[in-house]
Amino acid sequence: MEILVCPVCKGELELKAESVEGDEVVQGSLVCHQCQESYPITDSIPNLLPPNLRG
Repeated sequence: MEILVCPVCKGELELKAESVEGDEVVQGSLVCHQCQESYPITDSIPNLLPPNLRG
């Protein structure tokens, strides 16, 4: 988590876990409080594409 930053503004990301198995986040999101963007985590894979490239 220390090396991950928001791809839009380079702000710090906060992990919001919805479902955890062991020490792995299965569902949740990474939230940037600087630009208010949220990046989903689905099936343990974070989608860090900027919003205009997600689809």
